[in-house]
Amino acid sequence: QVQLVESGGGLVQPGGSLRLSCVASGIIFRLASMGWYRQAPGEQRELVATITSGGVTNYADSVKGRFTISRDNAKNTVYLQMNSLNAEDTAVYYCNSAFWDYGLNRRRDYWGQGTQVTVSS
Repeated sequence: QVQLVESGGGLVQPGGSLRLSCVASGIIFRLASMGWYRQAPGEQRELVATITSGGVTNYADSVKGRFTISRDNAKNTVYLQMNSLNAEDTAVYYCNSAFWDYGLNRRRDYWGQGTQVTVSS
């Protein structure tokens, strides 16, 4: 019943911009930490950016100054604004939701299906 749906991926030229969106359902969105991860061909999935329920952000060094993560709790949506894109940003980008389940006393994680971002001329 938990669902994370990413959108906004596509083909962009080097130096271009793209905004990814992730709409969450089936969770108490305002209590969840949200994040973006990516996986390039032949590579493991890596963290791109996270934002806590309180709005505190964290970024991978490779995207600092270029990417911005934000959230709109009224829309149950997290965004990733990507600027100054380069070929190394090419990957499948996945939306992540993490929250503490007080009933089970454990952290729970959910993942979207991913959206392809390709940076090429």
